[in-house]
Amino acid sequence: MDDWETPEDVRLSPRERLALLRIEANLRQDRRLARRMHAAARRMAGEHRSTRSRRGLWLPLSVALLLTASAFAAVSGVRTSAPAPLWCFALLWPLTLVQSCRLLCRVARRARPGRGLTRWH
Repeated sequence: MDDWETPEDVRLSPRERLALLRIEANLRQDRRLARRMHAAARRMAGEHRSTRSRRGLWLPLSVALLLTASAFAAVSGVRTSAPAPLWCFALLWPLTLVQSCRLLCRVARRARPGRGLTRWH
């Protein structure tokens, strides 16, 4: 066992209590922290899993649809030499690349939990 006292045995001075109250008040005002704490609590409660799986399906589906539409527009534009399909491809392709990058980032984050995307070795 360690030498630390249990929380019930700890007595704080009025000055320490005031400092603790100020810290708690500052933490309550931090909205980003509140969101993260709320999300962590939901994950611990198991509520987050079903919502996340439904929400997580949209990104791969949108990438697949954008890739299909981009390929169709490119092929039809090249075959017919019409400007409309080529312009559609020019508009769809950047969206496809952005969504693909988001999907790759998500996969990379899940592959290395806790490390994020800062380390690639």
